Amino acid sequence: METIKQTRRNFIAQTALLTGSFMLVQSNWASVFAGAAKGQRYRVAVVDLMILKRQKLGAFQLTKDIGADGVEVDMGGLGNRPTFESQLADPAIRQQFLDKAKELNLEICSLAMTGFFAQSFAKRDGVDRMVQDCIDTMKAMNVKIAFLPLGVNSDLTKNPELRPAVIERLKLVAPKAEAAGVVIGIETSLSATDEAKLLDEVGSKAIKSYFNFANALDNGRDVSEELKILGKKRICQIHCSNTDGVWLQNDPKIDLKKVKKTLDKMKWEGWLVIERSRDAKDPRNVKWNFSANTAYVKAVFQG
Repeated sequence: METIKQTRRNFIAQTALLTGSFMLVQSNWASVFAGAAKGQRYRVAVVDLMILKRQKLGAFQLTKDIGADGVEVDMGGLGNRPTFESQLADPAIRQQFLDKAKELNLEICSLAMTGFFAQSFAKRDGVDRMVQDCIDTMKAMNVKIAFLPLGVNSDLTKNPELRPAVIERLKLVAPKAEAAGVVIGIETSLSATDEAKLLDEVGSKAIKSYFNFANALDNGRDVSEELKILGKKRICQIHCSNTDGVWLQNDPKIDLKKVKKTLDKMKWEGWLVIERSRDAKDPRNVKWNFSANTAYVKAVFQG
């Protein structure tokens, strides 16, 4: 009986030792990858709004748990307000966000003006103040890229008559972005050819394309060809995901290895920001969905 007990104790001790060793190795590799991320040509982020942590401090720990290198932080809702409902206007709150990012070895890759998905950039009064508030926040937090979706109400494919107004407003905000040393990345529903023409007409190094895989795929366009047409200098950042349904690794519409080869040839580098591609079986399971997509994007682009 004593021999059986001793054998059991030895087995438990050995199992604990092996488990501890595995956890140590896993922790060490995680540290290596986290340290190496800053030297990577491509870095991977998630969107705080889409991981259900819109402008919440908890977005940083969740981003770390997901395995990403950074997070795109939202400026808050618009509604009928004169500007974004943003906590980041408070210096103390801003510092909390910056401190938490530093603590977890993460970066804020961009600020997002997602309020313009539902509001019209072309028609809404006070757009200059809204964009200026975003630029001021970028300067205060040392964030170099802002995301500006033209959204439903300024969709230039469905409402081509709004193109002059959009260009006029982009030309008005461009000097402010240039003076601050930041870039505003616009997302449109246009083809790469038409978006390139729009950007060239605006004619500012501070207004670029925030390319979205889903826009190209939803309209039956080849992602790699669209990237080539826009070119390295016009693309500031990429939303690296498709519409929801399946994870990126299971999506027959997108070949990430081909995309990487295209971006390599273009000599583009920057942030790949995962927005969607949630599995339809459990779309609200944030950690499950975003961890899988982050791991796959990192395997392809950082592997």
